Amino acid sequence: MGEAADISPREAEVLELVGDHLSNAEIGARLYISVRTVETHVSSLLRKLDVPDRRALARCATERARPDRQRPAPALPRRLTSFIGREGERATLTAMLKEHRQVTAVGPGGVGKTRLALAVAAAAAEEFADGVWFVDLVPVSDPGMIATAVAEALGLGEQLGHDMAESVAAALADRHALLVLDNCEQVVDGAALFLERLLAACPRVAVLVTSRSRLMVPFERVYPVPPLSLSLPLSPSLSPSSADDGDEDSEGGDGGDTGEGSAAGGSDAVALFIDRATSVGRPLDPAQHDQVAEICARLDGMALAIELAAARYATLGLDGITAALAHPLRMLTGGSRAEDRHRSVRAALDWSHDLLDPADRALLRRVSVFVTPFTAPAAAEVTGLDAATVVDGLARLAEQSLLAVTFAPDGTRYRALETLRQYGSDRLTEAGELHDTQARHLHWCLARSAELAAPRADWRARFDQAADELRAALAWAESRTEQRADAHRLARAMAELAFTRHLIAESQQRYEQAAALASTPADAASMFRHAAAAAACRLHGDDMHRLNRAAADVARRAGDSAAAARDLAAAASNAYRFSSKFVTRLPPEEADALITAARELAGADPSARAAVALAEAGRALTHAIGATHPPGTGTGTGTGTGTSDAADASEEATHAASRPSHPSRPGRPGRPGGPTVQEAIASAERAVELAHLEKGPLAESAALDTLAGALSWAGDAFAAAATARRRVELLSSAPDVPVGPAGTHELIEALGEATEAALGVGDLPGARRWARRLAEHPQLAEVGHRATGWLLVADTLAGDAEQAIITGLRFRDAWQRAGSPARAVLGPPAAAMATIHGLRDDREARRDWSALLAQVDPSPWNTHGYGAVFDAIHMLHQGRPEAALERTAPEPGQVRQWTTWIWLHWYVALRAEASVLAGDPAASARLAQARTSVVGNPVATALVERAAALLDADTERLVATASAFDAAGCRYQSARTLTLAGGEHAARGARALTDLGLAPMTIR
Repeated sequence: MGEAADISPREAEVLELVGDHLSNAEIGARLYISVRTVETHVSSLLRKLDVPDRRALARCATERARPDRQRPAPALPRRLTSFIGREGERATLTAMLKEHRQVTAVGPGGVGKTRLALAVAAAAAEEFADGVWFVDLVPVSDPGMIATAVAEALGLGEQLGHDMAESVAAALADRHALLVLDNCEQVVDGAALFLERLLAACPRVAVLVTSRSRLMVPFERVYPVPPLSLSLPLSPSLSPSSADDGDEDSEGGDGGDTGEGSAAGGSDAVALFIDRATSVGRPLDPAQHDQVAEICARLDGMALAIELAAARYATLGLDGITAALAHPLRMLTGGSRAEDRHRSVRAALDWSHDLLDPADRALLRRVSVFVTPFTAPAAAEVTGLDAATVVDGLARLAEQSLLAVTFAPDGTRYRALETLRQYGSDRLTEAGELHDTQARHLHWCLARSAELAAPRADWRARFDQAADELRAALAWAESRTEQRADAHRLARAMAELAFTRHLIAESQQRYEQAAALASTPADAASMFRHAAAAAACRLHGDDMHRLNRAAADVARRAGDSAAAARDLAAAASNAYRFSSKFVTRLPPEEADALITAARELAGADPSARAAVALAEAGRALTHAIGATHPPGTGTGTGTGTGTSDAADASEEATHAASRPSHPSRPGRPGRPGGPTVQEAIASAERAVELAHLEKGPLAESAALDTLAGALSWAGDAFAAAATARRRVELLSSAPDVPVGPAGTHELIEALGEATEAALGVGDLPGARRWARRLAEHPQLAEVGHRATGWLLVADTLAGDAEQAIITGLRFRDAWQRAGSPARAVLGPPAAAMATIHGLRDDREARRDWSALLAQVDPSPWNTHGYGAVFDAIHMLHQGRPEAALERTAPEPGQVRQWTTWIWLHWYVALRAEASVLAGDPAASARLAQARTSVVGNPVATALVERAAALLDADTERLVATASAFDAAGCRYQSARTLTLAGGEHAARGARALTDLGLAPMTIR
């Protein structure tokens, strides 16, 4: 690591957060900078600290953060290794990368593919404005996890509504970057599919792959990596200019050459041997170079084989190495040249292996089950060998270049290079020890998963360090009958840990895996329910429904009728609450059938009856509002705009946060003969009561959600807001709320509902409080445009320009990273940002945000709903009441379907003020109408009273409303009031506007 690197203060902040294993989006949110800026800093840090990937960068951060902690005493001297030769190969591969977007460097294990790829990538870094990113795929055995490995290297988290491959593609869509995928051979098919999607979506991304076999895709260009040259190089001098410190990431998966420099000693191969042999403390005489060349020729110039032979020079000398290699290598005849090279590495490995004592041989083959760096205590547990024997043996294996060593503040770790690991695995099988060693590894992983269940400050780093090991153990165990119980335990643990780490897709996958491995129907059904909740968090309604039905099927086959009833009722009620998350809408008759079956199975079971009551309440509300499809109730409509479900139902499928608590199509009549809204309210109240009696906070929360929707549809905004608050308080205070997928999903939904409800009744402090919790929720870190939307709206209405602008940076950056989607859900925050810049008289920024608004939502929700409210605020600030009056010209009843739930009180109050200031003859009538409409809303009431004072030219009453605005948390309207009052008050108002970061008002 380059300790003397010139790291800026901002880079130091970024490095510290990388060390905490935060994603780029989380770092950006923490530091109030864009994700692209974070990416730039990370790329710069990789270069400055001379490390290949993000994991190594995190270790650098840990070391820098603990300067007072002594580095553990190294088990071995730290080797300094230089990159030898390869000038022609580097030039050729570099040229290919300039012409082709995907190049695969192929060759047998040990030829030096990884080192060559790293050297080429380092040289090409300046040509890729958005960086070079290295991804080690050695630990990846599941093709479905390739995207996760790439995302981790890039510092990406999982975006809700997208799988990880989509998240990676979205993040790189407009980037000019080079991605190095190292060691793809065990996941060739998955890598080919991933790269097809990536390169199609990211036209400026290039990919350099290393693999033992080509990917067999049409866009691939293959470069066969040759062995090190055996002929005289162009440059006869050896001048190593860079060295590594033994870090396993810089060692690479294939061994071989490691840094920058030119060849010496007659050829690249000879130069490598001389460099490595000299590093162990015994220099070679130039007269011995011919003998070295003979050894290198016997080893076919294979970098790893040469490394292994050179490591024995200090003990065997050249004569000993020559004699030892002569016999096995004579047997290598016949077959293709590539096969010979592969066998020369195998022969060198056999030779090195045979020189070990029996205990070290056993250690070498048994540690091959580790796919990531491991400690000596871990090796002792997994190998079943004595701890002291293991410590000494690991040191000897590292001395012979059979293991790489890493020194870190948390201890010394070892890693077998991939070729050596595969060799050890073969030996393990030959010795008949594979099953027992893998079983010990599985039990060790189970113990690690149990340790990870306990929260600690460094939890993320510990999980990331262990995750690939746990996945490998699970992959081995799941297909073995005798390991089924342990595999189930590990799958469940991985599901819980992955969810905590915000790997929601993997969490769902592991819960389903645990269900398949469960030994009892009750366990299987429970896992399916957790998987359904994880699917809901991912906004995958179809999966949620499938998994609810799967849980019901298992419970019914096991004879648990009550559980089956709950699951069927959940399938129905979720179809009503979260219809926007479904790709395929649930037909009404199918929902009816589910409720009927659930009712029949429920019997007298109280919890099952409560679940059925909730489903019936959702159906009653749906019928009452006359929706053409299950519209969602409560936060279940899912748009995050409060009124835009009908305008953009497709958007809802990508958004779990901030869901409006009203039906999707306000204003439509109920179905003839169907239940009324009052009957729907009664049905929802019964569901709440039954759930409360059962003391199930999640069931009660779901029932409160439906009740809030029914109340809002009935026009009782204050009762709906109180219900939404009650819901959040329940989830925030009840001690038995689960912290897993179901509880998390319900809380996010509830926070969104409470935010919107508070805005609708003028509770700005409450709205900002709920919105801030929503924006800070870790599950929404990767979708900042969704997480921050309502916070932008609340801050703008309160007049907090500084906070809104800071939050707007995160909003816009996340929106762009998501591909700049044109969705109605993004309309209100875009309108809010256009307004805040208008109030600042920043015309260019306002035009910019107005253009964004026109792109994301041209619907009537913008034209007649929230858009009219925000435009009126801006126009009144500019002293253009006639324009504001024209913007709000339609009668409230005409635009009710676009103002219900949040915007109605704001609309009628601002309309009344515009009427007064414009001198409209109908001003008095509109004031009277507005007074009746906004009773109970402190902000809207103050707006109306201020308008009345203006109409009556009553300065004392006018100034008094400033205090009302202050009490309601609306500092902008307080400052506006003082400015409108004129005289000495105007100066105070102007100062208040300046303090808020806003421009002076125009007064006519």
